[in-house]
Amino acid sequence: MRALGYALGLPAVLVAAWWVASDGSTNVFLPPLRTIVEAFRDVWFSGTFVSDVVPSLWRLAAGYAVALAAGVTLGFVIGRWAVPRALTGPLLAYFRVLPAPVLIPVLLVAVGIGDATKLVVITVGAVWPILLNTADGVRAADEVGLETAAAYRLPRRTRHLLVLRGASPQIFAGARQALGLSIILMVVSEMLMSTDGLGFTVVQFQRSFAIPQMWSGVLLIGLLGFGLAKLFELVERRALRWHRGHTGQLTERR
Repeated sequence: MRALGYALGLPAVLVAAWWVASDGSTNVFLPPLRTIVEAFRDVWFSGTFVSDVVPSLWRLAAGYAVALAAGVTLGFVIGRWAVPRALTGPLLAYFRVLPAPVLIPVLLVAVGIGDATKLVVITVGAVWPILLNTADGVRAADEVGLETAAAYRLPRRTRHLLVLRGASPQIFAGARQALGLSIILMVVSEMLMSTDGLGFTVVQFQRSFAIPQMWSGVLLIGLLGFGLAKLFELVERRALRWHRGHTGQLTERR
């Protein structure tokens, strides 16, 4: 409960300050928070949630899942063996700094406006933190432990799983970064090339000067990002429970 209080304390203070500071505002572009909350209820607690939020969440989940699978697989291969690492080094150095939104004009011409284009943008942008962190974690695997496993003639698959388990803290670190990037890319791709979704709806509200409704969409995106980040922390905490225990034992020995 104390951790939950710390997590929600500052946001609650900021929201209260926003409510008080904006109360009575006559600025068209900065309406009172009370008006935004009313618009939030009217817009998102209706059919708009099914028609726009659900497709966005589906694209986010699909793109993130593909990035996670591809990043862990390729990162394991690159980190485990020297030849793939040497061959892919220059390509990784190039593509890792290439912003995913740059691909949008190319994909619009090649694929058109559709879910496939948005999924590619999300996947290409989110895969790099996972891939690079996985490769670094695999390269730092305990060689003594692997030699011991080989001496006991453990199956190759079991040894690979041991490597992935040892690299899991860094894999989760990359996956955490990729989740934030996926949300950003989901919104950007929908703003530029979509006929539905959160990003598309926010832009439509802006173009029709429905400012409170536009702000309600921004608020919803922030809430979704916050909720997904907390959900990820819960999964990470449970999956890496062994790592925290191991780290604590090493600290006590020192």
